[in-house]
Amino acid sequence: MNVAFKTLGCKLNYAESASLQNDFAERGFSIVDFNEPSDVFVINTCTVTERADRECRQIIRKALKNSPQAFVVVTGCYAQLSPEEIASIDGVDLVLGSNEKSKLFDFEKEFKKKSVPTIHVSPHNELTGFGPAFSGNVDGRTRSFLKIQDGCDFNCSFCTIPLARGGSRSQSTDDTILQAKQLVQFGYKEIVLTGVNVGDYGKKDGTTLLELVKEIELIPELKRIRISSIEPNLLTDELLAHWLASEKVCKHFHIPLQSGSDEILRKMKRRYSTSDYKNLISKIRNSSTVAGIGVDVICGFPGDDELQFIETVKFLDELEISYLHAFTYSERPDTPSIVFSKRIEPRVRFANSSVLRELGSKKKNLFYNSNINKKHKVLFESSQDGKTIEGYTDNYIRVQTNYHPALENEIVEVVITSIKNEICNCEIV
Repeated sequence: MNVAFKTLGCKLNYAESASLQNDFAERGFSIVDFNEPSDVFVINTCTVTERADRECRQIIRKALKNSPQAFVVVTGCYAQLSPEEIASIDGVDLVLGSNEKSKLFDFEKEFKKKSVPTIHVSPHNELTGFGPAFSGNVDGRTRSFLKIQDGCDFNCSFCTIPLARGGSRSQSTDDTILQAKQLVQFGYKEIVLTGVNVGDYGKKDGTTLLELVKEIELIPELKRIRISSIEPNLLTDELLAHWLASEKVCKHFHIPLQSGSDEILRKMKRRYSTSDYKNLISKIRNSSTVAGIGVDVICGFPGDDELQFIETVKFLDELEISYLHAFTYSERPDTPSIVFSKRIEPRVRFANSSVLRELGSKKKNLFYNSNINKKHKVLFESSQDGKTIEGYTDNYIRVQTNYHPALENEIVEVVITSIKNEICNCEIV
């Protein structure tokens, strides 16, 4: 039988999907592209925004249009929060919540079309398990995602993730090291540590993210460790110093900001001020002019009026960052902010998001230009067209050069020469 996957949302979802792909491959299934006819479709959903919910419904209908008799599994955060809504979509056969996702084959073995969908979703207060997730040898990537943490205790006023994934919990250091070693055996040279709130790793178990990173660094064949995202209040001076000094940890930081207004940050229940954030970015820049620094921002949160938005734009414009992800605020059920006053009109939210995306493109272009004529080590991936090959520098610059098969899955020193369409051209040193 064939199985096709579609994953929405964060890197953690991609790690969990990759793990499910391994489970299917081990049972003799062929993994096919989502646009091809398939016997089984697995859709791993996100519910951060209303748009994500809508996109999920469209994807389900697209899968059934391609293969009307296919068995359709829907899992992930949207499935956890709205299982009945998903089950009401014609053609869905199985809905699995966050706890059940990693145990798919415990709930289904035959994958025969059902007249009535089956729902297996644990209540929110029972989301305490930890389903291991990491890429195996079936997805063709050169970088592997490795899930080390799940859930969140922060309860920001706009966020559904604590409801969809439960409280913060971490995988044991021993299990994480074992999985990292397996990934190295599969041939991966870079591991991306991922989770909902990675900086919270080990807090309830008497350890820290820093201690875990030090253990992973001891794996001889592993060349790179990348940390997917970290909250600014959890990036301690000790962790930052090790991160910047390490020969294996990539000089790439993704640090959510969400707003450049202290008033909005307080309403969002974020755990830092703009001054804290600015000082953190300055610490990184004072130690490394080439480090890649990415930022997340939400546009249109209640009260985020013209004055607050101008404050955010000015704050971001003055920060020495590398790229910017702008998200449009979306009212999510059962979150505190859904009842906040001073709603921002959707057209204003989208317009402001566009402004920030333009600013993000400007920041990325400036950062890329500052790296021209500089040497970097690149992990090259496979070629899509047989003419060029692409990869990432350790500070997260996308580069390309003329294809040669010897470059695939190899870390090579290059010089960046020029920029075209947000990809840098480079020459092998």
